[in-house]
Amino acid sequence: MRDYVIVTDSCCDFDQSLIDALELTVIPLSVQLGQDRFRNTPQEAPSSHAFYTRLAQGEPAQTSAPNVEEFRQAFLPILQAGKDILYLGFSSGLSATYHNAAIAAQELAEEFPQAAIVPVDTLCASMGQGLLVDLAVQEKRKGKSLEEVRAFVRETIPHLCHWFTVGDLSQLRRGGRLSAGKAIVGNLLNIKPVLHVDDVGHLVPMESAKGRKKSVEALLRHMEETAIAPETQRIYISHGDCLADAQALAAKIQEKLHVVSVTIGDVGPVIGAHSGVGTLALFFLGTQR
Repeated sequence: MRDYVIVTDSCCDFDQSLIDALELTVIPLSVQLGQDRFRNTPQEAPSSHAFYTRLAQGEPAQTSAPNVEEFRQAFLPILQAGKDILYLGFSSGLSATYHNAAIAAQELAEEFPQAAIVPVDTLCASMGQGLLVDLAVQEKRKGKSLEEVRAFVRETIPHLCHWFTVGDLSQLRRGGRLSAGKAIVGNLLNIKPVLHVDDVGHLVPMESAKGRKKSVEALLRHMEETAIAPETQRIYISHGDCLADAQALAAKIQEKLHVVSVTIGDVGPVIGAHSGVGTLALFFLGTQR
């Protein structure tokens, strides 16, 4: 069995310590924030607090996927080292990232006919994508082949639950995911949407809650209703510069559901550019998304 490398992209929202611990190759997306452009890497991106402060002050933010050539250049050294590639990519329902990776994989397959270059559309985002990547790495470390890990990933994707809420509706409005009228009324009435990523990888509003407390409680409620054997799970929470809220949610989950562990991380600038400051997201395995 040929050795293989698990590759993902920066929408997994992993910091450098997690990237190193999981021995990952991570291909960055790019962000334009005001006049500044940077790759979404731990080394180049501004601190989470600095990014969200500038966003809240009204600086425009745009994101872009790696192009086909960037994927080729990231994949080439792995193939030249005689290893195969399993790429777990950001949801095709939210970005062209996976599509570009698939084109690069197809082109490189002609140059390296002996190699397996396998792109998988995770239909996931942020640390939901990260949780899936983490689980895949653990399967690889059990000695599973690339094909076995791909099969595991495909079986797991429909159960990877993403539940989140936002601090206010401004970024959803700027990104075209909410009308200006609904955003204004929602902010005035302190209405907080509760959203998830659906079975085809799209961002979908599911319900509305009156105030922050109720919206955070909704995340926990959805986990209580659908989590598969929560006492066996390692779960992820990501946040947009609201660490105290993330820690409070983690404590409630530990108290009620007794999960094995909770990993808390930042909602990175690619996702955060669209969701805004105050985003709080919960990721776990459930009976259905």
